[in-house]
Amino acid sequence: MALASYSARNAAIDLLRALTMFTMIFVNDFWKIHDVPHWLEHARWGEDFMGLADVVFPCFLFAVGMSIPYAIERRYAKGLSGESTIKHILSRSFALLVMGAFISNSEARLSPDVPYSIGMYWILMVAAFIAIWNHYPRAGDARGRRVQIALKIIGALSLLFLAITFRGKDDGSVFGAHWGILGTIGWTYLVCAMIYVYTRDRLKYLIPWWAAFAIVCVLGSRLRPELGGEALLALPVPNFYNSILGILHVGNGCLPAFTMGGVILSIISARHARPISPRFTLYAAVAVAAFLLAGLWAHHYWIVSKIAATPTWLCYVTAIAIGVYTLFAWVERTGKTAWFDPIKPAGTATLTTYLIPYLAYALADITGYVLPHWLTHGMAGIANCLAFSFIIIAATWLLGKAHVKLKI
Repeated sequence: MALASYSARNAAIDLLRALTMFTMIFVNDFWKIHDVPHWLEHARWGEDFMGLADVVFPCFLFAVGMSIPYAIERRYAKGLSGESTIKHILSRSFALLVMGAFISNSEARLSPDVPYSIGMYWILMVAAFIAIWNHYPRAGDARGRRVQIALKIIGALSLLFLAITFRGKDDGSVFGAHWGILGTIGWTYLVCAMIYVYTRDRLKYLIPWWAAFAIVCVLGSRLRPELGGEALLALPVPNFYNSILGILHVGNGCLPAFTMGGVILSIISARHARPISPRFTLYAAVAVAAFLLAGLWAHHYWIVSKIAATPTWLCYVTAIAIGVYTLFAWVERTGKTAWFDPIKPAGTATLTTYLIPYLAYALADITGYVLPHWLTHGMAGIANCLAFSFIIIAATWLLGKAHVKLKI
């Protein structure tokens, strides 16, 4: 039995997700411009640095975790069984893994031997995803249901065609199990959602799980070069410990720690932040301060690095995510959300928002369109990427009006 009510939608989570998606589209569009300020970019391998782009993905994982208690508790409130909930979790994870694999394979582009362009690949890919996982209006008759089933079958066959005919650009490699960002989200969601199914919103079980992931991160992250550059737990490879982590797709524990942190914050928020609670604000302030101090301490031993998923990165981004969510909780409770209306569709149609840029890039590839030089560098380039983010979210809103919205 849940200890708090999750029946009302938490708009602050939608705001966090919307801002994260807006920023993700923005930083992911940097590939087409030059002279981007370094503080906006990803840090390079081995660099002791965290740019804006290094904060986006973990904040999204945090938002994924915050949504888990609401999604699962609502299923139970509707009378759905634990078995059906586990099946739902597995199906959502599978969908993310499939999408992640098709996107990730395409990132290296296609061999000239493939009978279609990368632009056509992206169009067929997104169209297939929509056909399979679109949130269709309820069919009023048998004919409508048959049409929806036929679209799902066509989508699945389209993905099968792309997978069979795919060849990598450099080495002619065949389609492989490369998960990419969506696949990583899928594995992390699977681990944390399954834990929640068996613990529900009991913090006395969830906090130790977060601590376990954090400890794995601490033990498995390489120390600074001046401290030897080896992990605290550097076992000979292969070994049972790392094999288990690999099977569970836990990595070094950092990514599931973000998601589990979101689960915990969501539960505390549900218990203490409706209406605005001074106690929740105090909890949040203490947590932000504690994680910032922990990050400063960890920085003596580990660099801050997204690529290496270090404990320092975990602490700093967790502090940022808690602080931003708390701000949004205050904004939502005081009715000051109008500022965020232009990006709100990204918070409720997140997957659609993530996929639409591939259609834009596909059209540019097919038509051969190239940005004018003056739009590819400096402040004009940054403005171009910001405008692109707003255009993508506007397109998401328009597609939603046309009943095109992916839901897994």
